[in-house]
Amino acid sequence: MAELRQRAAVEMEATIDSIGDDLLHNILSRLPALACANAACVNRSWNLIITSLLSLPNLLSALSINPSLQDAVNEAVDKVLSKPVRPQFAIASIGPTFSLQQAHQLITGKLGSRIPIITLISQGIFGCNAVNDEFEEVQWQFIENDEAHPDHGNENHGVLLTVGFFPGLKVSLIPLLSKTQGTQALMIDELVRNIRECSSSVSGSASPVAILLFSDHETDMKPVLQKLDYAFCPETVLVGEGGSQFLYQGEAAVNHCNDAEYSSAAVALSFLRDTGNPPGVGETQFHVVLAPGIAQIGPTYKAVAVKERPRDFSTWLTAKREAQVESLDGLTMLDQIYDEFGGDLYCSALYTGVSKRRKCSIGKERASWIYLQEFHEVLRGDEEYLYVNGVGIRSGDSFQFYLANANATRDSCNNASNNLTCLKRDLDDQNAGRSTSNNVNSKKKSVFGCIMFSCCGRGEFFLQPILDCSPFMENFPGITFSGTFSAAEIARGDLSPYGPVSEEHSSLRCCLHVYSTVYLIMSYTPASPST
Repeated sequence: MAELRQRAAVEMEATIDSIGDDLLHNILSRLPALACANAACVNRSWNLIITSLLSLPNLLSALSINPSLQDAVNEAVDKVLSKPVRPQFAIASIGPTFSLQQAHQLITGKLGSRIPIITLISQGIFGCNAVNDEFEEVQWQFIENDEAHPDHGNENHGVLLTVGFFPGLKVSLIPLLSKTQGTQALMIDELVRNIRECSSSVSGSASPVAILLFSDHETDMKPVLQKLDYAFCPETVLVGEGGSQFLYQGEAAVNHCNDAEYSSAAVALSFLRDTGNPPGVGETQFHVVLAPGIAQIGPTYKAVAVKERPRDFSTWLTAKREAQVESLDGLTMLDQIYDEFGGDLYCSALYTGVSKRRKCSIGKERASWIYLQEFHEVLRGDEEYLYVNGVGIRSGDSFQFYLANANATRDSCNNASNNLTCLKRDLDDQNAGRSTSNNVNSKKKSVFGCIMFSCCGRGEFFLQPILDCSPFMENFPGITFSGTFSAAEIARGDLSPYGPVSEEHSSLRCCLHVYSTVYLIMSYTPASPST
């Protein structure tokens, strides 16, 4: 009997191996992640094929709106692991009804402790439903008194899980710590040094390829982004979202969450070029498209009298128009804008875009000048001051008003669609040149995924759902696409997405946006046959 079983096993193995590598590759590529890992142990031939499968670029995501946290996590995890994948990282966004601690424990329990994982409470989620494979958008309602609105608690549930494997890169998770004892202070310089050291040890360069940054709702990210933009080379991509509660895990992370002296104000998921790759590994690249939802209006002003109010995180100021001597109070400035632009001003969100020239340094390094623009929400104006949210404005800073409205939002969505069309055309042109210069068997550069961060307030300007999703889905149908609604959108760059930029403002940098959508697109270029 034992001899018969052994002979049957040999015959079965011979039969499977005889079907050819192409068909075997097709069969193994349909296995779930765990079954694929087990199949790699069968023999050397299978191991080679599965190693090849797991070396491909991959971004997988799944959304569940199951009201049970356990079931929602199971549905999302089972879906993303239903294909061969070797996750380097995971990002999970959950609804406010669910317990952040429990969700994080469930997800880390499913995915293990060896990869960086960030779990956060977002303003909403969108992506492919794990149950029916339909694209779905869910935006949650945050209300102060849940007891007065018991039905909302039943609606504010859901889980979006995104995992990825990016060939040629390593992923490291590094927190931004804040001291809780004595004078509270963000340890920004330490964050920069940790990212530099980690990047240098992996790639030989102090600047990572990309950083995904997530912050809590109490952290003022403006000084953090100033230093990150200053510290790293222009090619480093920096995107993310602010205003979330989060938990994290990661081997490279120095986690002080249980240390009473520190708390985590933000966390950086850093993508580092791996110089230790074996031959044949291609290049993963990141592309960023920003769709701002505010438009510049009115003349340029210069701040005159400035009073910071750290207690309520606001600034009171007067200003004057350029080439004028008279100082203007807040009511006068708002009336001038109202007279020029009509009643829409009072039914839309209004901001000041403040141009700032500041000195910046990391640790004991020599300081250098930086030029940046930061947005401050206009709270109100009276016969004394203009009142804006936030601090960091100085006398002599120039500013203009920006208005968030439907026209600006729709225009930015159309511009994003045009930019993504241009990206697609550029990839097609590169692939055509690649085939011509090398050989017809050259593999093509392709987009394999996109993560989007969209302001939770943009939806009120649209008469149809998922309008911000259309630019990517129409240009790259069938490609993994998911994201979250956020309270603040992070995207490093200049002011060109806001329209024509004068020579005077060409050097201004802007990293934190409002009423905006950020598309982070991932592409992969296979190694040339001679590599």
